[in-house]
Amino acid sequence: MNVLTSTPQRSSGARHPLATRLTVALAALAALTIALAGCSGDRGAGVINTVGTVDFSNPLLIPPLAPSTVAADGTRSFDLTAQADTTQFTPGVDTETWGYDQGFLGPTLVMDRGEHVQMNVTNTLAEATTVHWHGMRLPARMDGGPHQLLAPDASWHPDWTIDQPASTLWYHPHVSGQTEHQVEMGLAGMIILHDDAERALDLPSTYGVDDIPVMVQDRRFDENGQMVTDVRGFIGPLGDQMLVNGTVDPFLDVTTDVVRLRLLNASASRVYNFAFNDERSFDLIGTDGGLLRSPAPMTGIRLSPGERAEVLVRMVPGETVTLRSTPPDLGLKPTVSEQNAGADTLDVLELRAAGTLTAEAVTPSSLVPMQKLSASDASQKRSFVLNGYNINNKLMDMGRIDETVEANSTEVWTVENTMPMPHNFHVHAVQFQVLRVGSAPPPPELAGWKDTIYLEPGVRYELIMQFGPYTDPNSPYMYHCHLLAHEDAGMMGQFVVVKPETQ
Repeated sequence: MNVLTSTPQRSSGARHPLATRLTVALAALAALTIALAGCSGDRGAGVINTVGTVDFSNPLLIPPLAPSTVAADGTRSFDLTAQADTTQFTPGVDTETWGYDQGFLGPTLVMDRGEHVQMNVTNTLAEATTVHWHGMRLPARMDGGPHQLLAPDASWHPDWTIDQPASTLWYHPHVSGQTEHQVEMGLAGMIILHDDAERALDLPSTYGVDDIPVMVQDRRFDENGQMVTDVRGFIGPLGDQMLVNGTVDPFLDVTTDVVRLRLLNASASRVYNFAFNDERSFDLIGTDGGLLRSPAPMTGIRLSPGERAEVLVRMVPGETVTLRSTPPDLGLKPTVSEQNAGADTLDVLELRAAGTLTAEAVTPSSLVPMQKLSASDASQKRSFVLNGYNINNKLMDMGRIDETVEANSTEVWTVENTMPMPHNFHVHAVQFQVLRVGSAPPPPELAGWKDTIYLEPGVRYELIMQFGPYTDPNSPYMYHCHLLAHEDAGMMGQFVVVKPETQ
C-alpha cells in the first residue's frame, strides 16, 4: 500500500511543508549564505588528481540482469526489494550499504517498447523510500516521486506500458529531504529499453560483453571503511574514490574491436567530463532519451548527475586505454569551480583489449529518425529561474501545484541558472529537445532526446517537450535540480497533466 501525502492544492495561500523539508531547507540556506560569503566549511575537497594512483586491480562488476516473469496477458513483472546489507569494497572491511536485491546498487532492468510491465517493490529498510523510474514516460501515480512513499515492510505494484524509444534510463529513490542519503547508501540501478529500430542497426548488444553498463559514482570512506559525506562543496558531497558499478579500481577485459559503453552519472553531486587518457575520439550514439540521428564523433562529453550517454569506443588488439574524467567546464570562476570539483582529474575505468578481438559490424552512418519538435506547435511557454535553492523564488511544497499542463500538448520551457554556482534541471515523464543554448543551436551532445541538462550560470536554455496522454489532476510530476543536496533542500516544483477542458 502506498503511503501518500495529502492531495496537492493549486493555491498561493498558507504553506505547511513537512518538518524534514523545513529542516533541510533551513540548513541548506545557512550553508548557501556562508558559501556565497566565501568562508564556508563547504569549501570542497581541494583539487583531486588520481592519475597514476589507481591500480585497476578489480574486474568490473556487471550488474546482474533482473529476472522477470511474463503473464498470460503479456505483462512482464519484476521484483525489487530495497534492503540494508554490507559490502566489502576493500577485502575484509564490511561497509554498511543499501541495495535492491543485493548489498549495493541493483540489477539491470531490460524492457522492450510495447511491453506492459509491472514492478513489485518491497521495502525492508527501517525507513520509508520510493523508487523513481528516471526518464520513463508513465502515469504520475507510477512515477515513484515523493508522493509515492513506501513505508517500511510495505509493497508497491506500479504498472505501465513502455511507449518510448530504445534508451538507457535508471531508477533511484526520490524521498522528500532524503534522496541524497539513500542514493549515497547505494539505492540505484540501470534500465535498458530496446526497440525494433535499435535492433535493426546491429549495434553492440551483448550485455556485459560488448554492451557495458557504466554507472559512475564517487564516494568517500572513513578510517573504519564506512561511507561519509562530510567533505562537501556547494554542489553537495565530494568523494575521492571512484566506483563503477560498485567496483573500486575497475578494469574491463574487452574482447571485441568496438565496445558500447552506457555511461550514467549516478553521483549525487559531481559533474564529469568523460574522455580517454590518449585523447582518442569516440562516437556518441545516444543521450538520455534515445539514439541520435547519426553518430557524433567527439573526444569528451560532460555529464551532470542523472545524465546518460551511449558511446562506441574502437579498440585494437593488445592495447590498454583509460576512461578518465578531465576537469569539466562548469562555467564558473576558477576558485568556485575548484571548490565544486571542476578542477579534478579522475581515472575511472581501464579497458584492456585482448590479443585477438572479435570484429563488430561497421558502425552505421545513420541511426534512427528523430521527430523534430517545432516551437510553432507550442501551446504554452514557461520560464524557470534557478537561484539559491529556489525555482522561480519558491521552495518545494508538497501541497502546492506550480504548473498545470494539458495532455499531449507541446510546450517551450526556458530555464536559466542566474547564480554563479552549479545547477542542473530534470523534468519527469518527458524527453525534451534543446532548441537553443543562449543564442546558439545546441551542440551535438545536446541535439538528441534529453531529460536532464546542466545549466551553465547566466545561460538560457530553451527546451521543447511534448507531454504524454496520462492525466491526473491530483498526482503531480516533478521538475528539479538533480544535484541531490539541492533537490533535498527544496529546489523542486510540481506539475500536473490534465485534460484540455480542465486547464
